[in-house]
Amino acid sequence: MPLLLAQHKLVMPEQNEFRAVIDLTHNLNDRSPNWEGTEDSPYQAKELGNLERDGYYSRVFATQEHYGTHLDAPAHFAAGAWTVDQIPAEHLVRPLVIVDMRQQVKHDPDYAMTVEDIAAWEDAHGVIPSGAVVMAYTGWDERWNSQKSFRNEQADHLTHYPGFSLAAAKFLVNLRQAVGLGIDTMSVDVGATETYPVHVFTSRENVYHLENVANLALVPPAGATVVVAPTKLEGGSGAPARILALVK
Repeated sequence: MPLLLAQHKLVMPEQNEFRAVIDLTHNLNDRSPNWEGTEDSPYQAKELGNLERDGYYSRVFATQEHYGTHLDAPAHFAAGAWTVDQIPAEHLVRPLVIVDMRQQVKHDPDYAMTVEDIAAWEDAHGVIPSGAVVMAYTGWDERWNSQKSFRNEQADHLTHYPGFSLAAAKFLVNLRQAVGLGIDTMSVDVGATETYPVHVFTSRENVYHLENVANLALVPPAGATVVVAPTKLEGGSGAPARILALVK
């Protein structure tokens, strides 16, 4: 037996090539801003198992598919497109691109990412990798703890926050083969839209969205890898997601 054990050397794992793992996810709870702006949260959780009574702790919870940090599946806006469970796993671990729009948004809450913004990013960092997830960093997550401020509904009864322009979305999907778009607001479309052109276009192309993303300030504009882990809801139009950035 000692001889057999001696013949099997322990293989040490290679050193992790990532220096940091950044969580891009807000906690899922009943205090998050919701789409409708209602005082009552669409998220509910109650205790099911009690340690003292049952010897274990567990809960039952319910929420909308599009609440908190979440993924929009293409089926959300396109008949026959992928539902959450149908998105290929290889589309969920991709190069991550962060386009900083904070200065533009500071002067215009309705600002939409332009093709010129993408060109400026590429001038600084090189061509966007094919098959990337591209996220707009607007700084809007600083408003997360105030539903009123985060939704920013105005006298026109529309919400006002930044997003992607349709032209930028078409450039990223058609010319850079982006598999996903992300943002730290409630929607990849600007808040004041009533037609959702970015949702409609990208969904038809089987491109997913990540919305209500957190902590983009901690991620470099280029070079990171994103890991997107939505709840694998069969037939889901969307799902809560844990999103991680692996920083080299």
